[in-house]
Amino acid sequence: MQARLQEIRSHDRVGRTTGELSGARWVDRFRGSSSLKDLRGAFRDRAEAFVEALRAAGAVVTISATFRPPQRAYLMHWSWLIVKRNLDPVTVPEMNGVEINWAHEDAEGNYSRQLSVIAARAMVEGFNIQGLGVAPALRSRHTLGFGIDMNIRWNGVLAIPDAYGNIVQITGTPRTGMNVQLRRVGESFGVIKYNRAGRDDPHWSDNGT
Repeated sequence: MQARLQEIRSHDRVGRTTGELSGARWVDRFRGSSSLKDLRGAFRDRAEAFVEALRAAGAVVTISATFRPPQRAYLMHWSWLIVKRNLDPVTVPEMNGVEINWAHEDAEGNYSRQLSVIAARAMVEGFNIQGLGVAPALRSRHTLGFGIDMNIRWNGVLAIPDAYGNIVQITGTPRTGMNVQLRRVGESFGVIKYNRAGRDDPHWSDNGT
């Protein structure tokens, strides 16, 4: 019976069953950039101007991601869905150029969903995406060079100029990138806070996606 169940499971697989097993080692593959210089076109100039205004006003800005290779987006997307949405690892589709096997086996050679999920969780934690409310997109403003993830914080009142030179006094909370007044300042520069379903607190882009 066990062999028959394993045979049935194997026929249901749509992902790769060969290649290097998933796990924390994949976090260092296909590394992206945290440099504003790797953003594209006019958005690069707008993001640089916004970040410069923030820092000149006394805010601490920590940029964690700008450009993200599609291969890295693939790893982040599917590992997050396995951990956060209970997706069966054997159903993850393949991606050309990413020789990853999401399906781990136990000591007896049988598919182990538990071990597969543990490996995916190590990737989620390594990518530092365990707090995201939505899965990292396969095709996003990051993979196109129009997205930036950054943590912003400050103490007291933040007096920051918008793109038109008007000084905006931000007195309310939170003193983070989720502040509504700060979001309006960002919009004046053409840097839009994430405004779609779910939460993606660090994410800004050229269009809010």
